[in-house]
Amino acid sequence: MKGIQLCARPLGLSALALLCAASGAHADNASRTFSNPPELGQSEPTRQTARGTLLMQAAPDSTPQPNVHAGHERLLDLVIKYTNATIFDPATGRDVPVKLRSYTGTGVDEKRPFVAPTIDVEPGDTVRVNLDNQLEADPSCTSGEHTPDEPHCFNGTNLHSHGLWVSPSGNSDNVLLSINPQVKFQYEYNIPADHPAGTFWYHPHRHGSTALQVGSGMAGALIIRGDRPPTEQSNGDIDTLLKPSPEQPFNERLLVLQQIPYACADKDGKLPEGDPKWNCTGDEIGVVESYDQFGPKDWGKSGRFTSVNGAVQPVFEAKQGQFERWRLVHAGVRETVTLQFLKMNEAAKSRIAQGVAADKSDAFIGESCKGERVPFNLIAADGLTLANAQELPQVTLQPGYRFDLMVAFPEPGFYCVVDGSETASGNVSQVKSDRQLLGFVEVKAGGASTAKASLTDVLVAAAQRSDYAAPVKTQVVDDLKKGLLLTKFVPHKTIEESELIKDQQQLVFLIDTRTEDTKFAVGTTAANAVPYVPGDIPRKLTLGDAQKWVLSSAYASHPFHIHVNPFQIQKILNEDGTDLSAPGAVDKDGDTQFAGLRGVWKDTLFVKGPVGEFDPITNKKGLYTLYVNTRYQRYIGEYVLHCHILDHEDQGMMQNVQISLPDGAGGRAESAHGSMKH
Repeated sequence: MKGIQLCARPLGLSALALLCAASGAHADNASRTFSNPPELGQSEPTRQTARGTLLMQAAPDSTPQPNVHAGHERLLDLVIKYTNATIFDPATGRDVPVKLRSYTGTGVDEKRPFVAPTIDVEPGDTVRVNLDNQLEADPSCTSGEHTPDEPHCFNGTNLHSHGLWVSPSGNSDNVLLSINPQVKFQYEYNIPADHPAGTFWYHPHRHGSTALQVGSGMAGALIIRGDRPPTEQSNGDIDTLLKPSPEQPFNERLLVLQQIPYACADKDGKLPEGDPKWNCTGDEIGVVESYDQFGPKDWGKSGRFTSVNGAVQPVFEAKQGQFERWRLVHAGVRETVTLQFLKMNEAAKSRIAQGVAADKSDAFIGESCKGERVPFNLIAADGLTLANAQELPQVTLQPGYRFDLMVAFPEPGFYCVVDGSETASGNVSQVKSDRQLLGFVEVKAGGASTAKASLTDVLVAAAQRSDYAAPVKTQVVDDLKKGLLLTKFVPHKTIEESELIKDQQQLVFLIDTRTEDTKFAVGTTAANAVPYVPGDIPRKLTLGDAQKWVLSSAYASHPFHIHVNPFQIQKILNEDGTDLSAPGAVDKDGDTQFAGLRGVWKDTLFVKGPVGEFDPITNKKGLYTLYVNTRYQRYIGEYVLHCHILDHEDQGMMQNVQISLPDGAGGRAESAHGSMKH
């Protein structure tokens, strides 16, 4: 009914009217109108017993409370089950029936069930998530018949709060658990009161099935909203600067970008033998049930689209000259997204309703999206505010990345939201891909055309409206005028070289193709790289230390991700020794994705690999070397690092990391009973 009501409104020639006027394009054109994901229903906890154990559970009739203030407890129910729905295919103009594992929760949009609800919380909150795995029994989770690095246990799961600075142990951000079918488990995240506000996300992380579940749409945003103003003694939350006002509402867009590689099964759910069938016809239904759907070239062959909050090629509505905050979450499995905005020819707007097929997108963009790219400002990476806003014409998101942008469209009319890299080396696949359409923006007339310096004016005005103390307000305003400096909003203190311990962590990713069975491995060198071994802890570190990590890849390119503690980028060197993290830096082939990242805090970082035919064990040509610094703060316990091409992680490109207490004598305490290692 929601779609019918939307289409009944008098909309003239708006993008929504074009959608509604399309005859028979697909079942519900209004479902392609952009909207933020729904929030996961929250309740006050009540005490109830289950099997004699005292648990916090949501009261059945409790009223959701989305605005509980910081320091309160949040209780969230998250159910995992198969969901039948549809995904729009612009190539055929029809909604393809799909049956996929998904999260469900209060308020989920039935027309877009394959984007999980947003968990929306504040620093100081205790967040309890009741994870209820209602999938069917899966013997591979317990039989022991599969090797650890063979995809298996497709119906087992767990929960990872990607980017959160919380404990990795017990029932907190513990990804070493397996929540098997018909098992319930309560995760508890005690978010520190000094946790940075920002854009984070959550997804399954059960080794052996991570890619398959995330590739089914099991991913959602996790937003931490901060209300701490900067003071003379401490930095504050960027949210306090971007506070909505009548002068500047700072509308917020939350885009969860997903890549669901559904293949076509018969009406009984059986996939054909051999290569995946991508063109679903008749009674066929789309499923994600095989790792054959995650090959390095399969996404391009599939004709599938990077969806936005569960919608394919959605339509955004914006107002000319009005700055918006776009929170981008790359929740896909393995494909790079390079996002840019291009002005679209007015005559091409009729194509919005029917959508543009994958194999037609590059030509459509070349013919219809000829306007200049709309510059925007990057203000945060992986949820952490930058020291200065960076004006960019495009931004490259690797799997696991998050970027916060300040965007304003200078003219009324239609714009194309384009995914398209100008280089091959900037992509995970190391192949230059055709440009694709992520969506369309309809910009209504309203404000003055935006000049390049206008964001400075807007943020200075916002700072002057704030209730910051006078000396701090003056500093914030002066910083903004100096070049959009955000120094009073950076959440972590810079790591000085004097803090670092002498030893460095060396990490090399390797795809080892020397034997019949390809191995996905991690080591300190290519020669000693091995696939993941459960229970083995190759990296034992000490709480309180600060340390340099040196990252490289001996074969192919991989996004490096480490849990718990973020890192600060020091430099990114190509084979010629050029620091690609410097402002304005350009790689030899024109790739600019690392430019301006020097000094930036992140938790996921793309590690380029060499290109060509070579022995990955002995090759030294074409290697990139990335230097990052990190602190091991607050939390002890065991967690993981891995490649965020998730099928690589499932097949062994992962290691365990352990943080232990110092022993007081220059070593690390291995246990509570005095066994020490110096």
